[in-house]
Amino acid sequence: MSGELLLTGATGFVGMEVLERYLERTDRRVIAPVRAPDDAAAAERVRGTLRGLFGLRSGRYERRVEAVAADLCTPGLGLPDARREEIACRVDQIIHAAASVSFELPLSEARAINVEGTRRILELAELAHACGGLERYAHVSTAYVAGTHAGRFDESDYDVDQSFRNSYEQSKFEAEALVRSRPELPTTILRPSIVVGDQRSGWTAAFNVLYWPLRAFARGLYPAVPAIPSSPVDAVSIDYVADAIYELCRSDAGIGEVYHLTAGRQASSVGELVQIASRYFKRPPPQVLPPEEFAEFTKGITGVQRSALGRSAVYFPYFAVSTEFDDTQARARLEPAGITASPLASYLDRLLDFATLSRWGKRPIARAEAFAA
Repeated sequence: MSGELLLTGATGFVGMEVLERYLERTDRRVIAPVRAPDDAAAAERVRGTLRGLFGLRSGRYERRVEAVAADLCTPGLGLPDARREEIACRVDQIIHAAASVSFELPLSEARAINVEGTRRILELAELAHACGGLERYAHVSTAYVAGTHAGRFDESDYDVDQSFRNSYEQSKFEAEALVRSRPELPTTILRPSIVVGDQRSGWTAAFNVLYWPLRAFARGLYPAVPAIPSSPVDAVSIDYVADAIYELCRSDAGIGEVYHLTAGRQASSVGELVQIASRYFKRPPPQVLPPEEFAEFTKGITGVQRSALGRSAVYFPYFAVSTEFDDTQARARLEPAGITASPLASYLDRLLDFATLSRWGKRPIARAEAFAA
């Protein structure tokens, strides 16, 4: 690879960890489109990300990251045609990691970011391909394009007549459709499941999905949860996801392939996680009720508990998932490189240590600070 890497989402949770791998392990230059009013403001955002990643060492990497003020929701990324074409002809690899991960956006807003944003980056990829230098367009999707599909969901599966729990799942499914509609491009699709903090330090920049219910439970706000104890909670640590993306994108292999970056057969169950959290917070475990029984149970709950349950409702469906993600192809590529997904139960305590130390994100702790500690 002789060109530059274009990485979207470089200031986001997944993107910043991918950025760290490329800066630490290669000498490649990275172009980072960032939402900002101008290039100077974009550069300041990237410098802040680098300071969080590397602390006092951040200065040595600044010259290798070119921040570009861009808007993924605007035609042409909001860039002049000549500027966009100039950038496209400099890159040989694009990793599209930018996305809204909110479960609560109206579908139109989720589509504007996740679908139309993908369309704009694919248009850039087509320009790069026309220049003759594009070797890979890597699209960070989600394993939950599987939606409500029950049973095994293979890496080769896509449209299996599933429905979706929220606008995030549906918009990511539709974004994948756009990628699949460009067979002329050298694409690779990467599907992480639920991404949690680093399994060594516990660090995270995103306190969502599992973190919100765990925080409410820590405060004693859950008399019961709607879940199936034996259901798998397929969650993977950010270090596994970033290491996997880097490994799968650094060779010529995998063009046209889809990889599940999931726990798969290593997924912990709802019951295991409830027991670990109960022990950690020294609280009795909540009642675990089937969703239909839970709805009847909560009719008599009022006040702050009812509010907490209501705010958690968007996450509860992930505690009654009946999908099993097969990750055979990903493991075949990653295990020889020593990259494996660990069961969430094996490092949940470390995630909770960090969450409580950082007051669930209210006292931000930089990645460099967490790793130094």
